[in-house]
Amino acid sequence: MAEPRTRLALLSPHRVDSDRADALAEALTAACAVGDVAAVLLRLAPADERSLVNLVKRLAPAAQSTGAALVITVSDFAGDVVSVAARGGADGVHLDKARDGALQDLRERLSDGRILGAGGHEQKHAAMEAGEAGVDYVMFGGIYSDGIAPDADTVRERAEWWVEIFETPCIAVAHDLAQVDGLLATGAEFLGLESHLWMGEGADIAAIQALVAASEADT
Repeated sequence: MAEPRTRLALLSPHRVDSDRADALAEALTAACAVGDVAAVLLRLAPADERSLVNLVKRLAPAAQSTGAALVITVSDFAGDVVSVAARGGADGVHLDKARDGALQDLRERLSDGRILGAGGHEQKHAAMEAGEAGVDYVMFGGIYSDGIAPDADTVRERAEWWVEIFETPCIAVAHDLAQVDGLLATGAEFLGLESHLWMGEGADIAAIQALVAASEADT
């Protein structure tokens, strides 16, 4: 039986607001046309719920028209992110560094088939707790909202550990092109790409997709 292929997960810049929506939608459309994109993680700036719903509605078609799932997360948001996802037409919700019980609560509320993802897990115990809560994926890596990137070796090691032991899929995130080959070697189901790798000057998603194809040809 052939090994399942690795697909791409695109991470938006942090704190996307309405001023950046058109440029982001254009970049998403272009990237999804070239890469085998399974999901887009939309990292929104905090706002009132109605504004967030409208923003998600503006951006969702750029991902979903090519078959990619749109998963949202909102920084410092005291409102109801599940409601934003449902009303905006997103496919799911992502939570970083979840507080006790938060993932279990979201899992119960996302019983309509929407995706629940979790990230920010540099500690193995936290990742295992997320898996036990019933998330649809765990994410290792990804630049934090303060601009700090987690240690690249730790991200690779965590992804490799997770793939060897657990059935829940994982996203292993690259924030530098030099990380891509190592993350592909872990066997992670999804290769996450920070925004500067797939949008903006110097981004080359076609080259990254070629690396994915080459890694699969070698297996």
